[in-house]
Amino acid sequence: MGTIPKSSVGCVVVGGGPAGMVLGLLLARSGVEVAVLEKYPDFLRDFRGDTVHASTLGLLDELGLGDRFAALPQQREQRLTMQFDDGVVTEDFSRLPGRHQHIALVPQWDFLNLLADTAAASPNFHLAQDAEVNDLITVDGQVRGVRYLDKNTGDTHELTAPLVVAADGRHSTVRRLAGLQPRGSATPHDCLYIRIPRAAGDPDHTVLRFSATGGLIMINRGDYWQAALLIGKGTADFARADNAAWVRRTISRLAPYTADRMTALDPTTIASLEIRIDRLDQWWIPGALLIGDAAHAMSPIAGVGINLAIQDAVATARILLPALRRGHVTTKDLARVQRRRHWPTLLTQLAQERAQEHFVAASPTDDTHPPVPLRLPQPLRTLRHWSGFPHLFGRLVAFGLRPEHLTGPLKPLTHA
Repeated sequence: MGTIPKSSVGCVVVGGGPAGMVLGLLLARSGVEVAVLEKYPDFLRDFRGDTVHASTLGLLDELGLGDRFAALPQQREQRLTMQFDDGVVTEDFSRLPGRHQHIALVPQWDFLNLLADTAAASPNFHLAQDAEVNDLITVDGQVRGVRYLDKNTGDTHELTAPLVVAADGRHSTVRRLAGLQPRGSATPHDCLYIRIPRAAGDPDHTVLRFSATGGLIMINRGDYWQAALLIGKGTADFARADNAAWVRRTISRLAPYTADRMTALDPTTIASLEIRIDRLDQWWIPGALLIGDAAHAMSPIAGVGINLAIQDAVATARILLPALRRGHVTTKDLARVQRRRHWPTLLTQLAQERAQEHFVAASPTDDTHPPVPLRLPQPLRTLRHWSGFPHLFGRLVAFGLRPEHLTGPLKPLTHA
């Protein structure tokens, strides 16, 4: 399905990730005809963000989707323990207010399919997959829609709307077409994603290991681990060379119980992620708004990316719904969305930048020198002895700095 059966809608959303799908669902249920354009044929792509925090779990309850989400295959964590060379730091979610005293680690494709199936029940919702946006339609300096390629037929179509919302990720096509350039900050790490078979005797919980010999995060996927290995910036090709011998050696060192499975590791299945932290100074141009990673790429640290993007989507729907119902969205309306979401984004990114200074990425270009043990950062060495710190830390991670709710014009959705 790569074509929308309309030439004009109330809003075009580019990108069928968490932010795009939540925004499409909210607007469609609120009476705005919305089209979501997703360039891939389905949602089945591994190694995507999948950490769903309590802020998002609460939002799903407000949408009436809490029980359906709970039925998806997932790993629930009530506590997360970060193990350093000289101690541990715990995030404890057991005292969170509300219904959810945990975070959920769920394959993103299952989450997106749930949102798509729910949204499809509304006659106002249209989803086109294999639909790749390649141009913006502009009239007198204002975006009025998009041109997109139906990759099944090779045909190009035009779709007009009072508003185009770009939720198409850190490599946003709409951002490039709009001529917007994000402001980036230095990130010393990249990441390799690896599937590792699980075996009897392995831990059941998520593994967070930060050592002088590297950083490793492993999520329990039932019969396999979804593992993320921090590496030095720009060293992915070097790390995968020589049949990924260095990757096998490093993972065996950080998680010794996996060593017997490293010989079966298929190097062709190792994916890489260029870790970026960046943001736009202005998230909009007349007729178009950027949200989620398209406006502010987040580091994987603390798994906040999905949750911040969804909060952007909720704020966008709530603030712009009256204007979309009128069929005319002004630049003042768009600026209100950025004002609402700018400070939580900025402060979260600053926290990520500080945190990454204390994580060591394994470096395949320098694998011979004896490592100096990685010590906990000084504030954590002190705070971890305070009994309330794990709960405060967990609350900050679980809810973020400005969780969004279905209030104001979106409130009737709770009864939909």
